[in-house]
Amino acid sequence: MEMKTNKEEEVEWATTVWSHLTALRDRSPLIQCITNFVSMDLVANTLLSAGASPAMIHSQQEFSDFTPHAHALYVNVGTLSPDWLSSMKAAALLANDLRKPWVLDPVAAGSSQFRLNACLELLLLKPTVIRGNASEIIALSQAGIDMGPTKGVDSCHESMDAVEAAKFLAEKSGSIVAVSGAVDIICSSKSITHGDRLVFVHNGVPMLQKITATGCAVTALIAAFVAAADPLHAFDATVSALSVFAIAGEMGMELAKGPASLRMHLIDSLYGLDQPALLSRINITGLSCHNT
Repeated sequence: MEMKTNKEEEVEWATTVWSHLTALRDRSPLIQCITNFVSMDLVANTLLSAGASPAMIHSQQEFSDFTPHAHALYVNVGTLSPDWLSSMKAAALLANDLRKPWVLDPVAAGSSQFRLNACLELLLLKPTVIRGNASEIIALSQAGIDMGPTKGVDSCHESMDAVEAAKFLAEKSGSIVAVSGAVDIICSSKSITHGDRLVFVHNGVPMLQKITATGCAVTALIAAFVAAADPLHAFDATVSALSVFAIAGEMGMELAKGPASLRMHLIDSLYGLDQPALLSRINITGLSCHNT
């Protein structure tokens, strides 16, 4: 079997990512967001600039009327409480009943037992995608094992430290697992829908870590990309979302003077991203993903 060159692989990924971004812009999926107070503004503006439609709906009293009209659900446990956890579980159950994709952001999963248990309960409801930083993914994959400090919502680990944890969590949960960091990792285990895959996105800029809620925003973007895609292509949609967000960050960084202006230019770049810019910047590599 003839192996593809790096250039051929890049062109193929560029075509795939552009196709997913175009689908999102054409379909403008409605994303129900149950997300933390800190992130709501950036999440909403990220979705809008990419072409999706956000709705911050977290009251269970609205789910029966609203959720059937949403194209995907995004759940973020950042400002967690027992009442919010109840709403998250109810929304995820309804999304499953309606066969709509839903995406989980397990913010600071290992920072408290309540938070870890809440995330594990949500994992049982089979999210389509789990997106976290390295520490969060490690915490979920090793639940119940002492892993040391997790530094709140920040990560004490590099993304590449979490490769084996991502593989294990993907196999255990049946979800696509994405790890954000200097290199973004996307992994899925053997299944009819996603196959057995491990992909790395090498774009992005370190200063994004100085802007609160960028991780939350990219998880919401994953929900939008997955919503606009064929369910069989949820993996590629996840890779595409991470790639587009990281490339927009690079473009924004060229105009920014610091974190505040990067936030503004990130949103502008996401809105204006075109095919030539995507093709010139994309940096995605892939390997087979076997858990030994």
